[in-house]
Amino acid sequence: MTTTTTTDAPKPTAPAYQLAQVNIARMLEPLDSPLLADFVAGLDPLNALADAADGFVWRLQGDEGDATAFRVFEDDWLLLNMSVWRDPAALDAYVYDPAHRALLSRRREWFAKPAEAMAALWWVPAGHIPTPKEAEERLVLLRAEGPTPEAFTLRQVFPAPVTG
Repeated sequence: MTTTTTTDAPKPTAPAYQLAQVNIARMLEPLDSPLLADFVAGLDPLNALADAADGFVWRLQGDEGDATAFRVFEDDWLLLNMSVWRDPAALDAYVYDPAHRALLSRRREWFAKPAEAMAALWWVPAGHIPTPKEAEERLVLLRAEGPTPEAFTLRQVFPAPVTG
């Protein structure tokens, strides 16, 4: 008689780091203006798309379910969006989803053309929820130094830190 032993396959370990992202935009008119009505109407569907996306972890939201009440750089004309994703591929898939791209293609109707970096990515320990202050710091760093492992873009992604 032969005896066989079964060993459990090793369980995949959770990633030690996740990808945080921030993007900001300077409104051309107040959020409740007719000019921004289509943008505001598109927020709930895009947030639902993000929430359901593969690799989505978290997004900044207030009582209204979006992040329109948050401000950065003490500027009432800047809208803030922050989220955390499993990895750059997951964020990239969301950014280039046709529904997101359709709204994004209209951004010049609602927001001023940026003169400096308005989006930044950085790695956070899994489970860490970034703050608006942290996002400001990453944008300032990206603007001052260009892409580095501490603040980068989807065009120049740096790998997650290596853990012990």
